[in-house]
Amino acid sequence: MKRNYITLIVILVGGFFTSCTNDVEENVYDKYQADEFYATPEGADVALAAVYAQVAGNWNGVGYAGADNGWYDLNSMSADEQVIPHRNDGAWQLDFARLYQHEWLPSDLIVNNTWNWLYQAIFSANLAVEQLENAEAAPTKIAEAKTLRAFFYYLLMDDYGNIPFYTENNVTVEELPQASRQEVFNFIVTELEENIPQLSETKGGEYYGRFNKWAGYALLAKVYLNAEVYTGTAQWQACIDAIEELEIGGFSLHPGAANEGSPLGYQYYELFGDRLPEDETILAMFATANVVSRNIYTLRSFSGPHAQELFGVSGWNGTIVPEAFYNRYDDNDIRKAQFLVGEQPGGVTYTPTVSNLDNPGADPFAGVRNQKFYPATPLDGGGASNDFPIYRYADFMLMKAECYVRLGNAGAAKPLLDEVRQRAGLSTLESDPSLEDIYNERGLELNWEGHRRQDMIRFGTFLEANEFRGVSQEYRTLFPIPTSALDANPNLVQNPGY
Repeated sequence: MKRNYITLIVILVGGFFTSCTNDVEENVYDKYQADEFYATPEGADVALAAVYAQVAGNWNGVGYAGADNGWYDLNSMSADEQVIPHRNDGAWQLDFARLYQHEWLPSDLIVNNTWNWLYQAIFSANLAVEQLENAEAAPTKIAEAKTLRAFFYYLLMDDYGNIPFYTENNVTVEELPQASRQEVFNFIVTELEENIPQLSETKGGEYYGRFNKWAGYALLAKVYLNAEVYTGTAQWQACIDAIEELEIGGFSLHPGAANEGSPLGYQYYELFGDRLPEDETILAMFATANVVSRNIYTLRSFSGPHAQELFGVSGWNGTIVPEAFYNRYDDNDIRKAQFLVGEQPGGVTYTPTVSNLDNPGADPFAGVRNQKFYPATPLDGGGASNDFPIYRYADFMLMKAECYVRLGNAGAAKPLLDEVRQRAGLSTLESDPSLEDIYNERGLELNWEGHRRQDMIRFGTFLEANEFRGVSQEYRTLFPIPTSALDANPNLVQNPGY
């Protein structure tokens, strides 16, 4: 983790959420008026730090990924790649199983947490934009704040559809208007197209974990990739165009070669460690346990004695990989090394089959476990210091391949798909790829990285039956507006079906 970002967050935590130190008061706030302060490079970074702190977050459902009961769980456990069963020994709340079974309600904790976090983030982004514009700060800093705001609105639109929309913080909750998904989509695209050209082109250094120009184009490509879901009109060529702008930044696949120094045996898994490699990583989320967020995902998956034996801290015995998803991996695929079944250190044996999620629940050691984010130090029983890949280049290679196939040019898609497969130790395809080939490869490559629900909706598989539920109804492609939000704002209309 970069010291530059730690310093920024320490300023944020010490100066905004608790109390300012004497040095900060004397050297910053007492010396400058607010506009003068935010016009300085240091002041602009303080304004932006408040917004980036929302990305990292921590407990209580705040943040993009790393802890629990928030955006990551909502979008990952409603898909087919992971779930936390209720255990027949009484462990674990039912919320996670209900997500996997598509039985969530507008009053559910994780639905509410995600909504509240994202609007808290919007408020922070609006404030940063106001502070920076009033101070006539550097255009690149204003553009960064606006890109962050577009990022949060993109996540809201993706999850909830028609949402309250505001760009200034002088409106009370009960007065917030509800905008259509089309209107929010149009705002995001316009905001990104106007501001991305002004973003910094710097890679790494102080821009590791921040929206530079290349991360901005990555976000725009994601918006265009799902345009048909959001608006009814596909934007495949626009997605390709955004990815080709991203490619100017010079990204490549990180090596996947065998590496005895890796706990999982391959360089590939450096993509999920402490400091993420900059050849492939486009945008990372920082995590240093007990300082800035944390990454719980392996500890949450391993059982107590298993983690205790390996790391000296207890595991949570929570998240498992459904057996059907695990079985998609070829034995020659280096990505299969992330999964654990059978006898493990600590006298634990994981069985792949889970017979029940909620009543009476799964046996304590049932379920495939995942160590993709093998804990990086510092770590304790509350999590580890692995950074989280929000966007990495393999994703965008597969996105570009998908767009080519959808536009009738599968030949152009093949080398992109083959390069990802070969890195994983698999052979090239014998013929040009189909959409099914791309969908399958996205699942194999990007599991547990927060993209699966979106992919399943776009490819039309999200509502299909699985081993724990029948076919879901169409309205489940959106989450409900929380009951608490409806109670607070009479302008809001609930999504159909809820």
